[in-house]
Amino acid sequence: MKYTTKAAEKSTVKITIKFDGEEWKSAQQAAYLKTRGRFAVNGFRKGKAPKNVIENVYGKGIFFDEALNTMFSDAYGKIYDEVSKKHPIVGDPDVSVEKLDDEGVTMVAVVPVRPEVKISSYTGMKIKEYAYTVKDEELDAEINRLLDRNARKVNVEGRSAQNGDIANIDFVGTVDGVKFDGGEAEGFDLTLGSGQFIPGFEDQVVGMNIGEKKDVHVTFPENYQAEALKGKAAVFAVTLNALQAKELPELTDEFIKDATGSATVEEYKAKTKERLQKQADRRANDATENSILEAIAANAEAEIPQAMIEREIDSLVQKFEYQLMYQGLKLEDYLDFLKVSLADFRKNYEEQAKKNVMSQLIISHIVKEEKIEATAEEVDAKVAEQAASVGKETEEYKKNMDPRQLDYISSDIVITKLFDFLKANNEMYKED
Repeated sequence: MKYTTKAAEKSTVKITIKFDGEEWKSAQQAAYLKTRGRFAVNGFRKGKAPKNVIENVYGKGIFFDEALNTMFSDAYGKIYDEVSKKHPIVGDPDVSVEKLDDEGVTMVAVVPVRPEVKISSYTGMKIKEYAYTVKDEELDAEINRLLDRNARKVNVEGRSAQNGDIANIDFVGTVDGVKFDGGEAEGFDLTLGSGQFIPGFEDQVVGMNIGEKKDVHVTFPENYQAEALKGKAAVFAVTLNALQAKELPELTDEFIKDATGSATVEEYKAKTKERLQKQADRRANDATENSILEAIAANAEAEIPQAMIEREIDSLVQKFEYQLMYQGLKLEDYLDFLKVSLADFRKNYEEQAKKNVMSQLIISHIVKEEKIEATAEEVDAKVAEQAASVGKETEEYKKNMDPRQLDYISSDIVITKLFDFLKANNEMYKED
């Protein structure tokens, strides 16, 4: 077996593999031995007919597909690593047979490879830097959420429904007098004013009295997830079964100590503000890094193979699927509810996937160009920091680490150093 490689269009490499006549003959014999049990020939027990007899009955090429597949798989497995050293392969090969006769076989595999990105500039640019400061209303909102989580529900009598109440309702929805999927429920608890239902629904439940029945008229938004209901006028027959209101606890030192462990309200506020600011700093840093990558990408070019985009879409869809799983949902059920195919759902991620892949290419290019790396001392320092955070000795902690954890630490150090470099070598500005 001999092979040659040649750069082809759109970030692909053409691998031409040639097998001589003896290799082709051996491959056919191996295919015969592997698959002969599938063929029935009169006068022979199944699996015992000679190769030439099976070929006479089923055609000379009966073993070609198996022989070609095996021959290519064996060859590709041997040359993959060698080709990837120069041209990192990022997807499956598109295989064709260029020549086939008794003298041998020539097969061609076109494989997508990691493209070279051309960047006109990644320093000396003016780039926006983000900074977020926690506001008093954000701190108040966090405290209100704490109070809400610890609120007790009390039954409401003698008045009509108000925003903030928990309304227990039965409802049946119809469009043009016909019921639709997902438009009916009994004993449903709806917090009025939460925006959980489509616009206008909750507003019309406000003012209802317990035991009252009412037709609620709404229009589904044009961007509603269910295609059949987009922009459609609907009527919901609603019955208000019961009302509950939330009774919030008083914000006192005693409550805070029981609910959070902080000694006083002021101590809790200080800790909460510090936590929120750390979150805000992380968001600001992420936004700044995205701003840098977008500025560089505007001056960059790369022929990204579809295989890389599809792989990134796989990752984005899987991430969304995990989020659904945490909510006790399955992706197939979610798509079925939306009446959307997986193929159409994946298209929603295509632009983000292209952007992500370009960012990855830019990062790899600059890291290589600037020779940015994580030293052993830097990795050891991070490991020691992690060990200390869980109260363990560094060596003991390191022994139990998965090699992938060390790779992640090393990669994280490199990325941090990369963005430190880019921030230092570009004009970063903040908007007032």
